[in-house]
Amino acid sequence: MPIILLDGPLGTELNARGVDTRLPEWSAGALREAPAVVQGIHADYAAAGAVVHTTNTFRTRQRQVGDAWESLARRAVDLVRAGVEGGPGGTGGARVAGSVAPLEDCYRPDLSPRDPGPEHRALVRVLADAGVDLLLCETFPNPREALIAAEEALATGLPTWVALTAGPSADLMTPKEMGETARELAALGAAAVLVNCVPASATRPYLDAIAEAGLPFGAYANAGRPDEEIGWQTDDPLGPARYAELAAQWATAGATIIGGCCGTGPRHVAALAELLA
Repeated sequence: MPIILLDGPLGTELNARGVDTRLPEWSAGALREAPAVVQGIHADYAAAGAVVHTTNTFRTRQRQVGDAWESLARRAVDLVRAGVEGGPGGTGGARVAGSVAPLEDCYRPDLSPRDPGPEHRALVRVLADAGVDLLLCETFPNPREALIAAEEALATGLPTWVALTAGPSADLMTPKEMGETARELAALGAAAVLVNCVPASATRPYLDAIAEAGLPFGAYANAGRPDEEIGWQTDDPLGPARYAELAAQWATAGATIIGGCCGTGPRHVAALAELLA
């Protein structure tokens, strides 16, 4: 089966291009301050070969950006569309994935709110109305919140992919726990399940676990380290060629959706496109 090539991260690329990504807004602040840079990053991922492009809506929530959250989320969708027009197949060949993240820190599953449904519902409805092609619930370390977010996303009628994370130290979920959650997501009706935001070198056991859910599956992994102030550092990133070599092993294991997460960039996606072609 052909590999579906995802794009890479926005937050770490924004930081690499000199855009302020301080928490709590992180990448969302660029929608106000540097929309042209956001659009340019999407364009670079399209030029590198990505065919699924993720909106910069990881932090477009009222709790992070205030009352302008909805307009910023819609702007994020517009910037993807504008950025990928020159990519593979133009706008007809590219798909836009609406990013839906945990309400709080994606490395602190204990902070997941008791009732996250209403806030996830609000965002997925805006993304659906703005015209995304699918919803990507991503970087969920808390199984309960992942399932709730997936339910809200599926209620829009859009295909829903869910990416689970064990975190940058691969200690927030065990492969067994991730596999069990993947099977629950399959029962809900998710279209694909992925592992993301785990070091590339530690991804394979999680990938093997989610493969047993019976859904299309894949991975987009990290090549850097977390930073308490700006979110992520890429001072010693895993080289694109080495990252692509690890990703090729994921493909051999049956993964059909592959991209990059924190610390990767357009060069990593280009290396993936070349090696996985």
